[in-house]
Amino acid sequence: MKADRLLSVLLQLQAHGRLTSRDLASRLEVSERTVHRDMEALSASGVPVYALRGSRGGWQLDEDWRTQVPGLDEIELRGLMMAQPRIIGDAPLAAAAERAYGKLMAALPNALRDKAASIRQRLFVDIEGWHGSNEDLTSLPVVQDAVSRDRKLRFHYCPPGRERSERVVDPLGIVAKGSSWYLVAQTPRGYRTYRVSRIEQPELLDVACARPPAFDLASWWKNSMQQFQGIARYEVTLRLDRKVAKWITTRRIASIIDESADHVTVQIQFDDEHEACFVALGMGSRAEVLAPAKLRQRVLAEAAAVAATASA
Repeated sequence: MKADRLLSVLLQLQAHGRLTSRDLASRLEVSERTVHRDMEALSASGVPVYALRGSRGGWQLDEDWRTQVPGLDEIELRGLMMAQPRIIGDAPLAAAAERAYGKLMAALPNALRDKAASIRQRLFVDIEGWHGSNEDLTSLPVVQDAVSRDRKLRFHYCPPGRERSERVVDPLGIVAKGSSWYLVAQTPRGYRTYRVSRIEQPELLDVACARPPAFDLASWWKNSMQQFQGIARYEVTLRLDRKVAKWITTRRIASIIDESADHVTVQIQFDDEHEACFVALGMGSRAEVLAPAKLRQRVLAEAAAVAATASA
């Protein structure tokens, strides 16, 4: 509708300052001729919009003119920007969220507008599924706080099958992927990714973190995922109870080799032997490791140690 489009024109100009007819036409998905007619309509209604000629010209609102919304302080802004909806994969809701974001950005003072844009660059939502299950996100609020404040973060990290250790990192952003959340951070060894559910005792330090000026969270994550998918994985052959097989094949990269009335034989990819052993032991008697032989021996030895401990 024309009224909605005119409002969108106003919000775009308030948020971005000067825009060419081509820019506005692209953003609003209309022709440049329609943009010119809309500008004439705005001007006729008393909105102070004017055209600037030349190679760097375009359309611009009078700098002193602005629609008003209730103000936000920095704490409210940070909370809003870090609490984006997890259902962003729904196209209509995603479009509505973008419109709301545009309205907010248009109405904010310059200082808070820059802050909002900066915070938004620190959160990326990857809508594709993952093999995670229910996540313990008790550490997420502290992680979000560290990311939005650009403060160093200290925590203990415990990957599956490995020892717990302390880390001090420079938080760069948060990624939501499926039901899992990840912290992307800079460390002395370069960029690293930490699963939030494995972060324990997070502590916000009173030290500013070093943020690379050219770092782009969305681009880095997408490149990281491409590299991750190309890495040679640790492949395991398991004979599983049918119910367990149904559960694990919806959460991991797997292919079915053979099926019977009660069992399914599958090949499943893990990060390494430690993770494979951890998962196989967790499934108990409902899983039998067929290959590789080294993993089978390790699982049997671990199970025997557990049995010996229980009977002692």
